[in-house]
Amino acid sequence: MSAIIKPFFHHDTFTISYIIYDPQSLKAAIIDSAVDYENNSGNIAFHFANTQIEFLEDHKLTLEWIFETHAHADHLSAAHYLRTQLGGKIAISKNITQVQHVFKDIFGFSDDEVSVSGKEFDVLLSHNDTLHLGDVAINVIETPGHTKDSVTYLVEDNAFTGDTLFMPDSGSARCDFPGGSATELYQSIMQIYSLPDNTKLWVCHDYQPNGRELQFQTTVAESKKSNIHIRDNVSHDDFVAIRQTRDKSLAVPKLLYPALQVNIKAGQLPQEDKRKQVFFKIPVYTPTAESK
Repeated sequence: MSAIIKPFFHHDTFTISYIIYDPQSLKAAIIDSAVDYENNSGNIAFHFANTQIEFLEDHKLTLEWIFETHAHADHLSAAHYLRTQLGGKIAISKNITQVQHVFKDIFGFSDDEVSVSGKEFDVLLSHNDTLHLGDVAINVIETPGHTKDSVTYLVEDNAFTGDTLFMPDSGSARCDFPGGSATELYQSIMQIYSLPDNTKLWVCHDYQPNGRELQFQTTVAESKKSNIHIRDNVSHDDFVAIRQTRDKSLAVPKLLYPALQVNIKAGQLPQEDKRKQVFFKIPVYTPTAESK
């Protein structure tokens, strides 16, 4: 029997998270779950993750894996919370260590606060690794470009692309974060486009352009035909130009700094201070003399 896929939409961050499970063994994985976080108040809740937990319990599923497609910059990962509630192993690309190194320096974290070894995660994944949910194989494809640690999970004829590709009317991921590369993203998308045309692509975000209904699944064939940034006839140079021009127009994600401080630590909040209070750091950039 084929794996069963259940999508969950986190409206506040336009994130789609997925539960995948093997109907024979009842072993399950969650990809890219999210925490409910109010930036203005600092309040954190777990309503979204709890909905996923209820689904697992209702279907008598055992959570084996908690997958991240990359260290997200637009939502806080619920990976740590899910592991404390249900167990399971948190897995991410081995290249998370590069992302940890960059943002440890940006935030001025100590060695006690953030490693650069990836030890906060249970499993660090490499290209072509294969994991299992019972009889269901999960293959890892490194797809950097948006971030150094971006991966796609291939489950039978289903590819979970993270932020590498969106629905055809939304295009592709930005590449202007530290470690991002439009050239690498082009190469990664070419890897995805080399999969069979009927491969289903499940995206991590849908911003519902022009107010259309939510969509989260397309195919390799449809993306090659209709993706607004990278169709079959778009060359590497054209794509890089499109991507770099667009990136210059994009605002910083609203949850960039809180998200990265949590997500490079597998969903763990920063350490409490002496008063048992948690704080996020936000860099402040003052204008230079030349920009005044």
